[in-house]
Amino acid sequence: MDKVDLLDKFGKISANRDQLSAVGRDPTSIVIDRIISPTEAIIDGKPTILVGTNNYLGLTFDPECVAAGQSALAEAGTGTTGSRMANGSYAPHLALERELADFYDVPHAMVFSTGYAANLGTLAALVNTGDVVVMDADAHASLYDGCRMSGGSVYRFRHNDMTSLGNRLRRLAEKASRTLIVVEGLYSVLGDRAPLREIVALKREFGAHLLVDEAHSLGIYGEHGRGVCEELGVMEDVDFIVGTFSKSLGATGGFCASRHDVLPLFRYASRPYIFTASGNPSVIATTRAALRQISARPQLRQKLHDNAERLYRGLEAMGLRLGADVSPVIAVRFEQSEDAARTWERLLEAGIYTNLFVPPATPDGSSLLRCSVSAAHSEEQIDTILQRFREIIEPAKSRAAGS
Repeated sequence: MDKVDLLDKFGKISANRDQLSAVGRDPTSIVIDRIISPTEAIIDGKPTILVGTNNYLGLTFDPECVAAGQSALAEAGTGTTGSRMANGSYAPHLALERELADFYDVPHAMVFSTGYAANLGTLAALVNTGDVVVMDADAHASLYDGCRMSGGSVYRFRHNDMTSLGNRLRRLAEKASRTLIVVEGLYSVLGDRAPLREIVALKREFGAHLLVDEAHSLGIYGEHGRGVCEELGVMEDVDFIVGTFSKSLGATGGFCASRHDVLPLFRYASRPYIFTASGNPSVIATTRAALRQISARPQLRQKLHDNAERLYRGLEAMGLRLGADVSPVIAVRFEQSEDAARTWERLLEAGIYTNLFVPPATPDGSSLLRCSVSAAHSEEQIDTILQRFREIIEPAKSRAAGS
C-alpha cells in the first residue's frame, strides 16, 4: 500500500486552482489597491465600479458611522485583547445587544465576532447529540459547519422544496420536536428567497423549531428592514434569527436574536463565543451607527430595490440567464465555467468588479457571476455596468452563432 503524506491532499486543490487560472486570472489573486467610495475602487491601477461587495446600503463611508468608529478608536483603543468571557465584554457590546433585541422586537440578542462565528456558535450551542437539523441544500457553508460542530444529525431537503421538507419532517416522527429547520431568508448565490410562510406552516404541523439566517436580507426587506421574516409576516414563528454585520451594516461581526429565554445561556455553551476575542470597539461603534441608519433612512431600501430592478431588467433584456427573483443579489448564469471565467476577467479589464462562482462553490453545480447591488450605485453606474456587459456578451454570442 502506498504511503500517504499529510500534504498530498493539496495536489487536488492545486489542480483546481490551475484549472481556474488556465482561462484567465485567478479571482483569489485580485487586490483592491484603494477604495474610493462604497461603489468605486482602484484595481490594477484603473478606476473600477464595485458590483460584488455585498455593501447593500452603501454605509461603509457613511459620515455618522465613520465618526462613531473614529471616536471609539480614540476612546477605547484598537481591540479588546480578550474574549467576552475573559476581559473582552465592554459596555458597547451590551448596548449593541440591547439595540439588536429592540430592533427585532425580541427580549434577547447575542453578538459574535464574525457572522461565521455567529452561525457556528448558535448551532453548536443549540443542537447536541440526539438532536436533528433539517437544512436547505443551498444553505451557507457556515451553517453546515456549525451543524458538524454540534454533533447533531443533519438531513438536507431540496432547495426551497416544501414537499421535500415535509417528507423529511414526516419521517422524523417523534423526533420532530427535537428538530431545527435551518434556512436563509435571501440566498447569497442565486438571490432567491425562502418561502417562509410555507416553512412556518410545516414547522407548526410537526412541532419543530426554526432558525433563519438573514445575513443577506437584514436592512433590505420588511417595513423596518428586519429581513424576509418581517416582509412575509412570520416574525412570531421564527425561533432564532442569525445574521452578520458585514453586509448591510458595513462592518464585521454577527448576532443571534430570539424570543426564547435560553439564548443568554448560549454564552456558557457556545465555544466560538467563549474562545474568540470580542469585536473591536470601533467596529461595534460603526455597527451601532449603521443599525440606526436602517431605521432612520428607509429611503436607502427603496433606492437599493430600484437599482436592483434596473440592473436585473437590463441584463434580462440581453437574453442572459439570471436567478429567478429580482433582488440585490443578481446571478448571471453560464453553461460552461470557462465562459463565466472569461466574462468575469473581461469585465474586470473593463472596470467592472463582480464575483466569479464556479463548481464546487455553487449550489447546483453551475457557473455564474454574482452582482451585488448597492443603494450607493448611481443610475449612471448601473447603466455603465449594463453597457460593459453588453460590449462583452454580444460579441461572444455572435462568435458562438457563427461557429
